Amino acid sequence: MHQNGIRHIVIAGGGSAGWMAASALAKVFKDKIRLTLVESTDIGTVGVGEATIPPIQSFNQLLGIDERYFIQQTDATIKLGIEFAGWGQASSQYMHAFGDVGSNVGLTHFINYWLRQSPKNASDYWRYSLNFLAAKANKFSPAKTLPGTTIPGLSYAYHFDASAYARVLRDYAVKLGVHRIDAKISRVNICPASGNIRDLILDDNQVVAADFFIDCSGFRGLLIEEALNTGYESWQHWLPADSAIAIQTRQGNTTQPYTRSIAHAAGWQWHIPLQSRTGNGMVYSSTFMQQEQALDTLLQHLPEGERSDPKFLRFTTGRRKKQWHKNCLALGLSSGFLEPLESTSLHLIQSGIGRFLKLFPQNPADTCLADEFNRQADAEMEAIRDFIILHYHLNQRSEPFWKRCREMAVPDTLTERIALFADSGRVFRRSDELFSEMGWYQVLLGQGIMPHSYSPLANTLPEAECSDFMSNISAVFSGYVSQLPTQESYLHGISAKKNE
Repeated sequence: MHQNGIRHIVIAGGGSAGWMAASALAKVFKDKIRLTLVESTDIGTVGVGEATIPPIQSFNQLLGIDERYFIQQTDATIKLGIEFAGWGQASSQYMHAFGDVGSNVGLTHFINYWLRQSPKNASDYWRYSLNFLAAKANKFSPAKTLPGTTIPGLSYAYHFDASAYARVLRDYAVKLGVHRIDAKISRVNICPASGNIRDLILDDNQVVAADFFIDCSGFRGLLIEEALNTGYESWQHWLPADSAIAIQTRQGNTTQPYTRSIAHAAGWQWHIPLQSRTGNGMVYSSTFMQQEQALDTLLQHLPEGERSDPKFLRFTTGRRKKQWHKNCLALGLSSGFLEPLESTSLHLIQSGIGRFLKLFPQNPADTCLADEFNRQADAEMEAIRDFIILHYHLNQRSEPFWKRCREMAVPDTLTERIALFADSGRVFRRSDELFSEMGWYQVLLGQGIMPHSYSPLANTLPEAECSDFMSNISAVFSGYVSQLPTQESYLHGISAKKNE
């Protein structure tokens, strides 16, 4: 067997992407590969990705980071789902709650039994979501299963300070031997013969050579784009929002355990509660709304009191045509951008790291492995893209922005899914895509699609048994939630442990 040809990896850029990569690689390879991370304290990070989805727990567990320590250090709160207000009609409201809805029986999903009962309105569906009931009651306690049952407990993620998380990971990685250089990259040198990156020239004239490079330089794509010219595929025609404003406010007395996404005339507002502050922001289309109007709309919906100065961002939704090219891998914003509607930013970093480890090459420029990485990464981003487009496309609002989103042609993959659900009440998860059927069901119902029929397999359960089955689930979930402590009580217990 050949020796591994990668002896040294350089990560260009810190922030969440850089330090997540450094931590994971250091944990897995220990001292077998030298790791260097170059970042400049003079360059700020975007820092709006403060909401996550449940797989973040797996990443922290891989590293061995204790959950209580993580919550203490990152000002974290619990996240049980995302509430969407005004996305169907201006007055509509629903939640994409994590975890299962109901309980599947036999070969068909719970939604088919629910549809069999001829529901009068879609909101009834969430009576059977444990996460929804707990979220709206501001309740939380971790448990693998409900007492005396095999029913899974609450599925959860976190709201947290992404900059603090990066600091936790930086300390973790440095203790494992990652060498950190505080400097700016002034030039990237390419080998004329191979086209690979040879070395980085820093602003203090240091030369940093390596076998492989990971680009975590943000939207700029210093290595993957400016040096290697991989190209960028824009999805702006499907996702026309191109601007964002972020403002922090002081936290109130209570924090709800879910993210809020509130639709406005030409975009949407996020509300992400941490323990000591709340992350707020506006994502909007500059074609349909000027910056001043967007800022004024956001400020009108924020509480009075202490506020940070607004941070203004511009972006183009889409992806690099190749996330792995030559001896360079792009992670985070360097690899592409999908607006944070479903909190996928940190997950895409995590999945990119996992994919790279599974495909880790003997040869730094192994084109077969790079091609497979790019194929998988493309499929993942396209599936998330379609899920986000779904929210915009299925609206009944009257404003020009929303009318444009409703009338635009969408990817065939999405059109087919909407049609299948509308006709039969069924959705099928493709390959290893991120969002489960439960997620699709909730957004499709929440956005106003009520299926015309359901799976005949749901009719195999006698009517009385079906009715009892659904009543029992509702009663078990309601009873369990009523006994849970509030999220504040749970977090207070963790804070008390910190101070002992």
